[in-house]
Amino acid sequence: MSANDKNPKTAREAQQQKEVHRSNLLYGAIGVLFLLLAVAVFVWKSNVIQKHATAATLYYSAETASADGSSSASSSTAEKTKLADVSVPQVNYYFTNVYQNFLQQNSSYISYLGLNTSSDLRSQTFPGDETKTWFDYFMDQTLTQMSSIYALNKAAEAEGYVWNDAMQAEFDSNMDSLDTSATAAGLSATKYLQRMYGSTMSRSVYEAEMKQVILASHFSQSHNDSLTYTDDQLDAEYSASRNNYDVVDYQSVKINGAAESTTDADGNPVDPTDADKAAALSAAKADANAMYASFKSGQSLSDLAEANDKATFTNGEAASYSSSVLMDWLFDSARTSGDSAVLADEDNSAYYVVTFTKRYRQDYKTVDVRHILIQPEAGTIAEGEDGYEDEQAQLKATAKANAEDLLARWQAGGATEDAFATLANENSSDGGSNTNGGLYKQIYQNQMVAAFNDWCFDSSRQPGDTGIVETDYGYHIMYFVGTDLPYWQVKVTSTLRDKDFGDWYSGVTAGYTGVAADGAKYVG
Repeated sequence: MSANDKNPKTAREAQQQKEVHRSNLLYGAIGVLFLLLAVAVFVWKSNVIQKHATAATLYYSAETASADGSSSASSSTAEKTKLADVSVPQVNYYFTNVYQNFLQQNSSYISYLGLNTSSDLRSQTFPGDETKTWFDYFMDQTLTQMSSIYALNKAAEAEGYVWNDAMQAEFDSNMDSLDTSATAAGLSATKYLQRMYGSTMSRSVYEAEMKQVILASHFSQSHNDSLTYTDDQLDAEYSASRNNYDVVDYQSVKINGAAESTTDADGNPVDPTDADKAAALSAAKADANAMYASFKSGQSLSDLAEANDKATFTNGEAASYSSSVLMDWLFDSARTSGDSAVLADEDNSAYYVVTFTKRYRQDYKTVDVRHILIQPEAGTIAEGEDGYEDEQAQLKATAKANAEDLLARWQAGGATEDAFATLANENSSDGGSNTNGGLYKQIYQNQMVAAFNDWCFDSSRQPGDTGIVETDYGYHIMYFVGTDLPYWQVKVTSTLRDKDFGDWYSGVTAGYTGVAADGAKYVG
């Protein structure tokens, strides 16, 4: 037997050893695969991938001069610079806030908008755009907001505007509210945040983004507050646009000239015909002319309106201009006291009988006030149940006593405005003013609820006056700071400031954009 000849037994054993080796390799590979799958599942469940995935990227497009010498930030002429990658939890912070704010602001119209809050936003087409979903809409809003916040923080840094005590106080207040809400829900702060912002959210991300938003807000407000105007500037704006600032007193009766729908023999609604509409409008015109004649003979418009079931009486006081048949007539520069007329508003199927009293500028001075709101605690007995009224009375009495004690403590402690402001920050339940010493500036007449308003605009009111006012919100410990600008100047200043602030804001945020990345699939 030559050296190349093989013993069948030896060959078989060699083959078996190869198969065993191959099997070991195969099972080893399978074992590694299962291990990798186990690690992948663990990583997925721990949200490591989602937490660190890039959900958006922020860019800045610098303006460059075009051939005609103008500037442009369009993609065709601007150099695009990548600024930052934004993680899923960071984007979720803004996305959730954008979404929740939308729901709050449009709570009465959600169903009309076609938004189903119980379904996946990605599966719902945005109204008016078949290529876009509701998720796309909110993501676009999120990217815009993120870009603006980033831009404002960069501008603040460039101007040396840094974190201060007021920002820290707002941050601490927000975090205290978070901890309180989490405790009430029986959750840790982190678990509570994850319920609100998704499973990728952490306290550190939440805090960091909140600080960015707070700094941007304070920086913007600081610039807004810095915008001041001379008397000449205010007079020039007023003279150029008097309709925007003057108000009128008048009385009017609106007579409805819309034709009513009818029903057929089966009870189905039938829309009025053109002839029906014309007849109804003609009847309204006849009523208006007859009413006008009676008014000119000495009868009051309120009495005449009461006698006509299609008439509505209005006693207009300090009415502002808006584009309409009625207001165009009232704000006509030729108008004089006692003018009256019948006005046709056929576009709205109505006629007006109107009399003009006066047109004027609101020269009264606005006021600055500090207050501390002490609210009664929540009761334990439901409205309508036995003991509810007694419990509410006791809770209100306790709140009033607390307000009186706090006022007495302030009076005994020196009674300074600064001390009052400190007490407001420490004790007031008014979220709109309990971080700025309870201060409301340039309050105009009827801006606040009646009792609060009446105290502020009492003709005997003097700087330093205090008192306790009861409203539906609770008990207000009042401190009168003093009078401020005349109301017409407040309105003019607001107009100029809005324009100038808008121009500044547009300039600061120009060129900053956000683009969704692959990780956006984990958002929401």
